[in-house]
Amino acid sequence: MDLPMLQVVQHPLVQHKLTLARSRDTTTDNFRRLVREIAAMLAYEATRDLPTQLVDVSTPVADCRMPILAGKKLCLVSILRAGNGMLDGMIDLLPNARVGHIGLYRDPATLEPVEYYFKVPDDMAERLVIVVDPMLATGNSAAAALSRLKQAGATTLKLVNLLAAPEGVRTVHRAHPDVPITLAAVDEGLNEHGYIVPGLGDAGDRIFGTK
Repeated sequence: MDLPMLQVVQHPLVQHKLTLARSRDTTTDNFRRLVREIAAMLAYEATRDLPTQLVDVSTPVADCRMPILAGKKLCLVSILRAGNGMLDGMIDLLPNARVGHIGLYRDPATLEPVEYYFKVPDDMAERLVIVVDPMLATGNSAAAALSRLKQAGATTLKLVNLLAAPEGVRTVHRAHPDVPITLAAVDEGLNEHGYIVPGLGDAGDRIFGTK
C-alpha cells in the first residue's frame, strides 16, 4: 500500500522474527518474546523523527555539545489486552514513557468496538502518544481508540502494529489522516470472521496462552 502516513518496516530482523511469530508451531513463551522484540524495533522506527537539542557534556576526554531528546514527553497506550504484549519491548527502549490503557472488545456480530476500560495520564495534550496493538484488522478498534484519546486531549498520536490488513489501514487513514502508522507487514486481507489472512492467529490468545 502507498499511503503518505504509512511506514512498513522491511528490516530483515523484523521480517525474520515476524515469520517465526506467524508459525503455528511457535510456543507461547517464544511468541511472547518475539512480539516483545519486534515491538522494540518498531518503536525504534516510529520514534525516528523525535526532536533533539544540544546539551553540554563532559566525557572522560573532552567537553562537547551532543544531542538529547527534546519536545513532548511520551505516553504509550495499549489497546487491551493484546497491546500489553508489545509494551515491554517498547518500554525497554522508552523507559521514561508513561503508560495508558484502553479496553475494547470487538462485537462478534457487528465487528464494532465496545469500550469497557479507559485510563490514561491527565496531561495527554503535552505528550506524544504512541498507541500499540499487534493486529490492525478491520481498523475499527484502532480508530475508536484514537478518537477516544483525542477526546482526552491528545493532539499528537502515532499507531504501531505488528500486522495489518489493507482494510484496517484504510479505515484508520480515513478516520485519522493525521496519525502515522508504523507496522511490520500489510497482509492480503480479512476472512469472513474478520481475521487477518495469512496473519498469525489471535495475538492475545497466543501472547497469554489462553487458547
